[in-house]
Amino acid sequence: MTKLTLETTAPFQGLPELVAFDEGLFEVEGIEVSWADRDVGQKPGTERDINSPVGLDPFSSHGKLFEQGKADMYNACEWGNYCRVQDTSAGGRQVGRRAIVAFGALVVPPNSSAYTPQQMAGRMIGLPYYFGTHFLTLLMLEGFLPRDQILTCKTPNGSRRQYDGMLRGDYEGACLTEPYISLAEKQGCRVLTSASFHGTEIVSEQVSIETYAAFNRAVAEAVRRIKSDKTRYMRYFIDYYKERDPEIAQVLTVKDLNPSRLIVQEPAPIPEKELRRSYEWIKSWGMLSETPQASDLVDLSSQQRAHSLSE
Repeated sequence: MTKLTLETTAPFQGLPELVAFDEGLFEVEGIEVSWADRDVGQKPGTERDINSPVGLDPFSSHGKLFEQGKADMYNACEWGNYCRVQDTSAGGRQVGRRAIVAFGALVVPPNSSAYTPQQMAGRMIGLPYYFGTHFLTLLMLEGFLPRDQILTCKTPNGSRRQYDGMLRGDYEGACLTEPYISLAEKQGCRVLTSASFHGTEIVSEQVSIETYAAFNRAVAEAVRRIKSDKTRYMRYFIDYYKERDPEIAQVLTVKDLNPSRLIVQEPAPIPEKELRRSYEWIKSWGMLSETPQASDLVDLSSQQRAHSLSE
């Protein structure tokens, strides 16, 4: 068996991997998976005086253990991973898209006077910089507001922390993932806008092309199982939090979750045109200043070979 240590992942960003692990699909492909908990340790609170990710560490959670040599592989949002590949000191290689297409929503508390995205002009939004919901919020609001009217501040990662900060009044809006979108809706909050977003996989030099291809075959089988019975696997969005956040299991049931927000597809290469567009957009926000071209951010040869082998 090939041993592979992954950074921990929640259902909203790694459901197929969790299913593959629980149902023995990695073992079928000759892989023994273990998990390294990337969420241990103290987390800072809201930092209202930090209003841009430029110059901040993109490894505050995703990739942190990878950079320390404690994990072989991790997945995170595609945009953030471009920045992590630029800054890696551990030889992190981006080799393709993960299987789940995550879903995020910009939410305001029940007492907010904002009812449309346009009404968030000049209002503080708490975001976990370099995470998917950070980039997603910028993209969504650009359709409604000029950039100088989009006001953000730094929050710790994790929808629970962001939701709590919003309810405390640290800021006026937050971008959440499931099951916290459903929790917020059930507790009277409003969704102003929402969208889906891709993530990608980062692997170390120790992960061979053959191992990554086998990993993808296991995940692809998990995708097929999830697609065949979404209702069964929506349960993960409740069960995962029974000990981590008991309020989820106390307040929500599977019936409170919207199956249309669960989108999975087989792992695949990052399309070149989408890579280039994302690269240019991230640079326009002041990031990726040290990367001269988009192709520097993906191991194109390994990506193509691995996905060909996994078919």
